[in-house]
Amino acid sequence: PLSQHIGAPAKPLVAKGDKVLVGQKIAEAGGFISANVICSVSGTVKGIEPRLVANGAIVQSIIVENDNEYTAIEGFGEKRDYTKLSKEEIRNIVKEAGIVGLGGAGFPTNVKLAPKDDNAIDHIIVNAAECEPYLTSDYRRMVEEPEKLIEGMRIILSLFDNAKGIFGIEDNKPDCIAKLTELTKNEPRMEVKALKTKYPQGSERQLIFATTGRAINSTMLPADAGCIVDNVDTIVAIYHAVKLGRPLMHRIVTITGDAITDPKNFYVCIGTNYAELVEAAGGFKTQPKKVISGGPMMGFAMFGLDVPTTKTTSALLCLTEDAVEDASQNATACINCGRCVEACPSRIVPSRLADYAEKHLEEPFEQWHGMECVECGSCSFTCPAKRNLAQSIKSMRKTILANRRKK
Repeated sequence: PLSQHIGAPAKPLVAKGDKVLVGQKIAEAGGFISANVICSVSGTVKGIEPRLVANGAIVQSIIVENDNEYTAIEGFGEKRDYTKLSKEEIRNIVKEAGIVGLGGAGFPTNVKLAPKDDNAIDHIIVNAAECEPYLTSDYRRMVEEPEKLIEGMRIILSLFDNAKGIFGIEDNKPDCIAKLTELTKNEPRMEVKALKTKYPQGSERQLIFATTGRAINSTMLPADAGCIVDNVDTIVAIYHAVKLGRPLMHRIVTITGDAITDPKNFYVCIGTNYAELVEAAGGFKTQPKKVISGGPMMGFAMFGLDVPTTKTTSALLCLTEDAVEDASQNATACINCGRCVEACPSRIVPSRLADYAEKHLEEPFEQWHGMECVECGSCSFTCPAKRNLAQSIKSMRKTILANRRKK
């Protein structure tokens, strides 16, 4: 897909019939907030056409038939000494590699690493919380390849002279905390912080507050609080690109759920069909009632598996029961219990906001701080009346943002 990130879609650099190689840039960033797309296999371009992606959107996509030879471009995988590179050279490598936030947001990383004032950034925070249930990709990365994470942090710290690196890890991962603490004991600019295990600890605003005590809202960027926040896999992608000369072409994806025969984490070529991953995990032991791209709280329900993985694909969750469908059949009117308010990490009133959303009342929705919602789903999960609070609020936020762009 040409749109695997926040911002403008990438512009294709290839045409039908072209031969492409591993590591080749097949689409370039379509604007300042955009990202390159790199080919993860070698083969032939069969066409450029609209294709369905996991979130239900139709996205213009480059179709590559894999020749299974994995022939790479010249210079692919050449190691570099990043200590001899300038800051601008490192940022350009990250840009050319097509790296975006791999935690789900997909914000172009080179833009994040180039704030207005480098000296104002004093914290580089690694989001190692992985607070959604079922997901274990970042956990496996920290357990098996922590050295790559540390080296990736060194690369980023080389860009910000005043910054300190923080690894924010939930305390239900004591092995990761111990391993990273040992590896950073002689790193004066790095610190491992054990965080309380709670949802949504991995949300950017919550993570910044938990690690630094600083608060931001929807009108602010982390840089406004002197912070840059990156996911574990994003940091490792920076390491691969800058030190090993390997652009972003792969990511780790968790294939799990009680309908999967053999749940596993896979190292996946970006663009691989979801159906292939289910097959690699032994297929379905029971036909699932619900298939979700991502985690159970913030993921997208899917109609089928004939869609490609993207840079932001974290997991495929296949469940034998559909809790949302069961709840919707038992939904009642709001009973004004206040549990949604109690559960909300943004301290807003989900029940009231959902009412405004259902009536398409934009002005009161914004007045009641609806844009502060982080779409974590805690309100829907908590609601005894089984109302689709998060879904209604999320839809209204999309509408308001779309209207703002039109203006």
